[in-house]
Amino acid sequence: MISATTKSFIDNLVDYYISEASSYKQMAKTYADEVGDVPAAAFGIILGSIYSAFIQSYTTQQQKPSLEDMQEFTQIIKKRAAQIKRSIIDAKI
Repeated sequence: MISATTKSFIDNLVDYYISEASSYKQMAKTYADEVGDVPAAAFGIILGSIYSAFIQSYTTQQQKPSLEDMQEFTQIIKKRAAQIKRSIIDAKI
């Protein structure tokens, strides 16, 4: 089970990336010819960044997330995915 501290960390990361969605949308737009779907690419960049930070939080503690932790992480992101997507779509670049 993910600790309360790690859950809070993930939520704070999601909040940060939502607030910075325009930057990530702009980054994705740079590769528009290659990726085609800018909002989907921006979502992928954001999700990858959140996932990387999640894994790094375990690495710094010299641990590996369990399968249960990974599933819980996935559920947290699924619950917030619509917010992330909306922030990307609404982002002005």
